[in-house]
Amino acid sequence: MSASTRLRLRVAPGASRPGIVGRHGTAWKVRVTAAPEAGKANDAVVRLLADILGLPARDIEIISGHSSRNKIVELGSIARGEIDLVEIERRLTEASDIGKDIE
Repeated sequence: MSASTRLRLRVAPGASRPGIVGRHGTAWKVRVTAAPEAGKANDAVVRLLADILGLPARDIEIISGHSSRNKIVELGSIARGEIDLVEIERRLTEASDIGKDIE
């Protein structure tokens, strides 16, 4: 897989509700309710991204930052041409707090 298939994340485990918060520098800030123990938060990150991006969880792999809030994930579906980075950015923005109308 190429470097273009990677996303940078800043993860907040143990949050009251899961979701994409928005941008954190060059990364996406992600909240998960799972605790950062025994890989539970990492699993929750993969499930959340799979749900938001409409990808199978098996196509999302944390390749860096397993025990850190800063993570890099690789998306296998891009390499196969099933989804592109523009569409990923659109879906993450739409799912994030910045993509919602604030009244």
